[in-house]
Amino acid sequence: MKGIKNIIFDLGGVLLNINYKLTNDAFVALGVTNFHELYTQFQGADLFNNLETGHISTAEFLEEMHRHVPESVTDEALTTAWNAMLLDFPLQRLQLLQQLRQHYNLYLLSNTNAIHLEAFNKILQESRGIPSLTTFFEKAYYSHLMGYRKPDKASYQLVLEENNLKAEETLFIDDTLPNIEGAQAVGLQTIHLQSPKTILDIFRPQNAG
Repeated sequence: MKGIKNIIFDLGGVLLNINYKLTNDAFVALGVTNFHELYTQFQGADLFNNLETGHISTAEFLEEMHRHVPESVTDEALTTAWNAMLLDFPLQRLQLLQQLRQHYNLYLLSNTNAIHLEAFNKILQESRGIPSLTTFFEKAYYSHLMGYRKPDKASYQLVLEENNLKAEETLFIDDTLPNIEGAQAVGLQTIHLQSPKTILDIFRPQNAG
């Protein structure tokens, strides 16, 4: 950690446990037996990308999803299924963030959407009594509010420029290789966090200062 003054964290798979299969299973339970194929189709059609960059609204996203689910499925049921992948914030990870704030400037950079943002802050409130993830960071950056998503160079550059950070003094942690490569392209120091390792394995006590 020599020379590092700032740390940018990814969210899903790094701080928040997620399981994409649960969303697949939830949509199958709603009667969408081909959700995996549908998900791939939506990625190709930029539906998810547009949701994550704020180019379509939650209402527009749900309207498109309604075209692929039984007529009886409500907005609430769709939202619940979409959020099923979001699990929990392990207490030790949140405690680690609090410890790291004493030594580094912390930032969050997440590819997410308005539906998930509301849901994971609710998880944090109900499980830990903390109303918002922003509590742990100098600033939290969410793709749907930024208009960019990782691995677009602009997403990393926005964090650096808004906060006057030097790339070589800034560590970026993510569990997705393309996002790591995007960060490296703008000069960030990086750690590719791969399961079963967690951020607790990166920051042993001797590395916290």
